[in-house]
Amino acid sequence: MKVAVISDTHDNKTAIKEAFRIIESKGIKLTFHLGDIVSPFVADFIREVYSGRLIVLLGNNDGEKFFLKKKFEGNGFELRELKPVKLEIGGRRVILMHEPIEVESLARSGDFDVILYGHLHRVDNRTVENTLILNPGEACGYLTDRRTFAILDLENLRAEVMEF
Repeated sequence: MKVAVISDTHDNKTAIKEAFRIIESKGIKLTFHLGDIVSPFVADFIREVYSGRLIVLLGNNDGEKFFLKKKFEGNGFELRELKPVKLEIGGRRVILMHEPIEVESLARSGDFDVILYGHLHRVDNRTVENTLILNPGEACGYLTDRRTFAILDLENLRAEVMEF
C-alpha cells in the first residue's frame, strides 16, 4: 500500500494544487498532511484536485482551528489536533506528528514501523533500528526553495521524496 505524505504547505495555493494533482495522478487514495496548512480555504483547493482520503494534523501555525475543522471536515477530510496520532495502516504501526518529539527514542522503542513528522522544512528519510523516520520536507518551498512531498510504500517501508 502506498500513501502520500506532505507537510508545511503554508497557504501556497500553486504548490498545494500541483502536489495534490501529482498524488491524484499516481492513484494514491490516502494522504497524510503533517501540519502548517494555515488557512481554512486550503481544504477547497485540495478537494478540487484530490479525490482520496486525507488525514490532516494541525501544526504550530494553524491558528484558526474552528474553521479549519469545519472546512476540512466539510470537504470529507479528517482533521486531528496538534498532538501525535497513532494509527495502524496497511498492517503497519504509524505515528504522525507535526513537531519532532523524541523521534530517535520512538524509533528505538520498536513500537512503530513508521514515524512521520514535519515542522522543520527539511527532508529526513532514514531508518533507525527497523523504524522508518520520514519528514517529507516543505511543500511550500519558502525556506529551502524546494517543494517536496513523499510517497511512502508501507509494504517495503521505503519512501521516495518527490520534488515538484
